[in-house]
Amino acid sequence: MRLVLLGPPGIGKGTQAQNLSEHFGVLKISTGDILREAVREKTPLGKEAKSYMERGALVPDEVVIGIIRDRLKKPDSQKGFLLDGFPRTVPQAEALSKMLLGFGWGLDRVVHFVLDEEILIQRLSGRRSCSTCTAVYHTKYNPPKEENRCDLCGGPLIHREDDHPETIQKRLQVYKTQTQPLVHFYQKLGLLTEIESSGDIPTVFQNVLGFLSKKKV
Repeated sequence: MRLVLLGPPGIGKGTQAQNLSEHFGVLKISTGDILREAVREKTPLGKEAKSYMERGALVPDEVVIGIIRDRLKKPDSQKGFLLDGFPRTVPQAEALSKMLLGFGWGLDRVVHFVLDEEILIQRLSGRRSCSTCTAVYHTKYNPPKEENRCDLCGGPLIHREDDHPETIQKRLQVYKTQTQPLVHFYQKLGLLTEIESSGDIPTVFQNVLGFLSKKKV
């Protein structure tokens, strides 16, 4: 199984990626995770990525693509993987297709999680994050046992700047600008499937599983 998961910030894509990874026993590859891993391991590309990250600059496509390639070469990716957070643009998607072709692989499906924007903003603006262990809660859907205190470590919960409604709208606009052409790209290839994400986590997960089983991925 080789899947790409697409979806705007806050839609729960990362949670579904983790659930799918555990269910099928395949590797979950998150762009943020492997960038940090490459930096931690001090690989040549990791050192290059670090130089951009320390300046607060975007890591160039060629560096991110190189780090993805290095990760896919590792033995644990042979039986399949889920890509979460990559590709983000059409040039990245084209580079991924070329890379996979070089490995003798292809993508099975691209799952695009969709949700009404108003609901998405409500979900994101209610998020609270632990300032100590980074655990995530929600004032409505997943409140902590004690108000403004983390259940896991007791640390104070904060409302991150990027979870304020005005910032969320900007993030969603950036996402739409970058990703809409990517959606069309995968639609033309016949790989794209949209999954409505208004339900709770188990319901959305079962919807994805149902679709994948029908497609025999």
